[in-house]
Amino acid sequence: MAIATTSPVTGEVLRRFDELTPEELEDKLARAAAAAASYRLTSVEQRAEWLHHAADRLEKEVESVSAMITTEMGKTFRAAEEEVAKCVRGLRFYATEGPAFLRDLEGDGGRVGAKQTFVTYQPIGAVLAVMPWNLPLWQAMRFAAPALMAGNVGLLKHASNVPQCALYLEELFRDAGFPDDVFQTLLISAGRVEQVLRDPRVAAATLTGSEPAGRSVATIAGHEIKKVVLELGGSDPFIVMPSTNLERATDVAVKARCLNNGQSCINGKRFFVHEDIGDAFIEMFVAKMGALVVGDPMDEGTDVGPLATESGRRDVESYVDDAVAKGATVLLGGERPDRPGWFYPPTVLTGITPEMRMYHEEVFGPVAQVWTVPSLEDALREANAHPYGLGSNLWSEDEAERELFVRDVQSGMAFINGNTTSYPEIPFGGVKRSGYGRELSDLGMREFMNAKTVWIGQDA
Repeated sequence: MAIATTSPVTGEVLRRFDELTPEELEDKLARAAAAAASYRLTSVEQRAEWLHHAADRLEKEVESVSAMITTEMGKTFRAAEEEVAKCVRGLRFYATEGPAFLRDLEGDGGRVGAKQTFVTYQPIGAVLAVMPWNLPLWQAMRFAAPALMAGNVGLLKHASNVPQCALYLEELFRDAGFPDDVFQTLLISAGRVEQVLRDPRVAAATLTGSEPAGRSVATIAGHEIKKVVLELGGSDPFIVMPSTNLERATDVAVKARCLNNGQSCINGKRFFVHEDIGDAFIEMFVAKMGALVVGDPMDEGTDVGPLATESGRRDVESYVDDAVAKGATVLLGGERPDRPGWFYPPTVLTGITPEMRMYHEEVFGPVAQVWTVPSLEDALREANAHPYGLGSNLWSEDEAERELFVRDVQSGMAFINGNTTSYPEIPFGGVKRSGYGRELSDLGMREFMNAKTVWIGQDA
């Protein structure tokens, strides 16, 4: 895939970028190793100051950066502004809370025959981040902010269709005061990731992307005995029970399915509604999905922009066509509009069965699957039948139902009466084929640190 900015609105290639030569890549890896050796010795107070500077600059540049995001991957300008604001929040969170996360953890020396014992958290070196295009700043930032605060060095291999966002991040950290080469963008093809990951100067990797990409990176990292964190997508269940406020639940259901033009791993994708409210939910949900405005993502009145890539739209169409051919019912949408660009309308399907591909896989676009179920237990059984387990969502005012949901839903995150999202303050990650490891919070920072045990004996 060429490294280029291509407008999802028109399909026009706006700007092309040269891939790094072998010599240029070697130079970057050498500089990352040199930077890691010195950067680890900087004080946590200095790192926090630099993170604050990055947050200040990003906040000042919100309009231009948001326009860049929208131009490269097609989300609405309003959604891009929200993404930039989340990045600012993440930078400030780690600048403020990071020093506490890095404090030594004191133990009980007497119980192990020592005068003192503690755990000290130390950086491990250069970390490779392989990131996707759907949240081009936030996906990278939730790796970069904790990694830089921890004293690690970052190497970003971003998606090939968001090169301007990738290069901006390198510029942002450099101009914020971080030493040269502490955060570098690698403009390389996916086929060269293996070379970088196998390089002994690279200590670990984090990947957000497809299951095949995750399997490949995990295999390479396992062979090299390197730590890796994987977030490989999801097909999140959104369960609605009779005790909830249906107006509110349907409002959030629409947002959950169409946020980011339907291109988010934690979008609600499979909607399980109790049969007592099934007809009412479907009527309200379809009406609200149908009222969304599909159009130019820079227009203030647009709710849903184009999909980010032409191949992405083909994938969505193939899932819908497969389901319809095997008996699914289209309640809304289901056909591409007759216009330039990679637009696809909000779509609602019922009658999904295990013979259909979308029953088992992730549909990365504004396509909702709706089931009616007789009980929460049935909803959980259907929800857990999927191989992914990233986020999950329940709408209920019944305490027993909430407890059952939290106990039995097979996911890394469980949200109740609110949209599934990510916050710097709480862990983010999944189970099953959604991957392993955690991003964000103190857990995300410590994924790429050496928790070194220190034991000091009694005085002689």
